[in-house]
Amino acid sequence: MKLTVVEQMGATAILAKQPDMLVANCLAAAAQGDVSAYYDLGVAFSTGSHGVDCDLIEAHKWFNLAAVKGHEEAAWCRADVSEEMTAREIAEAQRQAREWLKAGVRKVA
Repeated sequence: MKLTVVEQMGATAILAKQPDMLVANCLAAAAQGDVSAYYDLGVAFSTGSHGVDCDLIEAHKWFNLAAVKGHEEAAWCRADVSEEMTAREIAEAQRQAREWLKAGVRKVA
């Protein structure tokens, strides 16, 4: 179901009043494999928006998951975030992304 521009603006206004709902909705969609949700979570964590603290490890993890699924902009964002991270932080983000993927495989099986 595609939303009209007016519906999208209304949804944005609602989310602005309840910023944590965007993250909650994205996490639910990410659990279903929604690539856009992966990207949106990366944006939220990289900017510290929508009620979450800035967390570059989390941002990298979500951008990485989106990039693996073919989201081109996420690959660019992951590279940008990486420039501000240590090698250990990047390794931790990659470990968390692998864990997320493994958990999804277990759910499907």
